[in-house]
Order: sequence, then structure tokens, then C-alpha cells
Amino acid sequence: MPSIKSLDDLFLHTLKDVYYAERQILKALPKMARAAQDPALRDSFQLHREQTQQQIERLQQVFEELGKRAQGVTCEAINGLIEECDELLEMAPEPSPVRDAGLVASAQAVEHYEIARYGTLIAWARGSGQKQIVRLLEETLAEEKKTDALLSEMAERSTNQEARGAA
Repeated sequence: MPSIKSLDDLFLHTLKDVYYAERQILKALPKMARAAQDPALRDSFQLHREQTQQQIERLQQVFEELGKRAQGVTCEAINGLIEECDELLEMAPEPSPVRDAGLVASAQAVEHYEIARYGTLIAWARGSGQKQIVRLLEETLAEEKKTDALLSEMAERSTNQEARGAA
């Protein structure tokens, strides 16, 4: 692994980290959609999969702007979050409102990680005067925040109440 000696090195490493993360999320979302009992939750996972594909394409544009090849580095954080979701599905194998509440929580953990990473990348790109990169990353950050808000709304509106009633 190359050493990180400058903010540009750190930016590139973090960009590779989030690129890897988005690609892992893209793989995990269909499983999450199949596991959801609530059709609205299933639809939200399917929609977010489409958004994630667009986000990957934007990240590829960022790599192009930097004159670098799009490649990822293993992101243990996202691997751990996806593993936690898999464990939930093993512990709650049958479709239920409780499992749906867990899926929402798992999805929000991923969204919060992404929000933190994109916010950091934007700050660093803005400080370097990379306006096009800032624009691309801000578009993705807005989508991640919107997805998080929709998941919160879904949880508060129905998923959590249904899970409480299922016990």
C-alpha cells in the first residue's frame, strides 16, 4: 500500500475507499430488497441501487478529472456494515416487521458512513479548488442525505410501530 504523505494522497485514498464501498453496496442492495417484507422498503432499496450505479459513474468521473484510473481499496468499514446486515438476516430469517426495522437500521448505518466520507471529500476538494469534483460529489451527497431522510421517515411512519406490534 502506498504511503500517504499529502492531502492529495489522502484524498485519493479516501476516494478509492468510497469507490470500493459503493461497489459493495451495489452488490448488497438486491439481497436487502429481497429480504424486505414491506413493499415500500423493497422499492426504496431498488431505487437506491439505481442511484448507487449513478454514484459509481460519478466517482469514475472524479477519477478521470484527477487523471487517475478508477480503482478501489478495501474498505473494512463497509465490509463490517454489510456483514452486520447479513448477521441480522441470519438471526431474523423470516420476513417480518422486526427484520424490516433492522434492515432500515442497517441501511442508515451505511448512509451515515457515506455521508461522512462524501462530506470530507467535498471539503478537501473545495480547499484544492476542484470545482467540478466538488459538484460531482455534492450531487451524490445530496442523494445520500435524501435516502437517509426517506429511511428515517419510513421508520418513524410505519416500520418501527409495526415492529413493536409484532412482539
